[in-house]
Amino acid sequence: MNWNAWWRLTRMDKPIGTLLLLWPTLWALWLASQGHPSLSNLLVFSLGTLLMRSAGCVMNDIADRKVDPHVARTRLRPLASGEVSVKEALVLALLLSLCAFALVLTRNTLTLLLSLPALFLAASYPLTKRFFPLPQAYLGIAFGFGIPMAFAAELGQVPGSAWVLLLANTCWTLAYDTEYAMVDREDDRPLGIHSTALLFGDRDVILIMMFYGLCLLLLGWTGWHFHLGVFFYGGLCGAAGVASFHYTLIRTRARAQCLRAFLHNTWFGATIFGGIFLSYAMR
Repeated sequence: MNWNAWWRLTRMDKPIGTLLLLWPTLWALWLASQGHPSLSNLLVFSLGTLLMRSAGCVMNDIADRKVDPHVARTRLRPLASGEVSVKEALVLALLLSLCAFALVLTRNTLTLLLSLPALFLAASYPLTKRFFPLPQAYLGIAFGFGIPMAFAAELGQVPGSAWVLLLANTCWTLAYDTEYAMVDREDDRPLGIHSTALLFGDRDVILIMMFYGLCLLLLGWTGWHFHLGVFFYGGLCGAAGVASFHYTLIRTRARAQCLRAFLHNTWFGATIFGGIFLSYAMR
């Protein structure tokens, strides 16, 4: 058994995806609990994020197994290169999903019910790239579904503010995943793969910055709603600085710089979390 290939298939060698899923989940846990999430929720959601991100990557590669060999960035992925069979990948995706579901079974009923659409979104996202012109928006909802689940786990309900936070995360995802899609734009075009990078065309950079701005505005409302203090708004200013740095990277649309901007987005999420954490810790 090629353990190295399985490791790469689940993207364990590239933790950026897990971090981009984890930061908004941590935002939600801290907000829902007013800065004091239960240790069990923290452990369940952190491990669940890792498992579902890995399962999602495997599902994505199964769906894209005939496309990836024709894209420069993905042609050496284990399924595309034949290191792992489709049957093996299906078994791995099922095992990872079952492990994540077992974790959810330890939470309350509402969290369990919300895990079902979360699984559907994760499994169906790869298919949206075949027909939906805004797959990054779909991904934003899928990547952010840990937000209502975290509120449900902490409060037993999902208030309206959780859905605003999910919308903020969707805007952020539209920004960073469009940066990512810009890397593959010329490969995706002849393959009929949809992406916001193709849809936005020459307006890609300005729309990315607009989505960063919308995300920050929605997060600003969230901070006001939860009565967060100066540390949170300092975090927002720091995140705005991160987004501004990304503009300097993507404005030329060079592939390497767009990829660099995408990978740097963990600092955007971390800065927001730092502001939330300090706002509660310093009370």
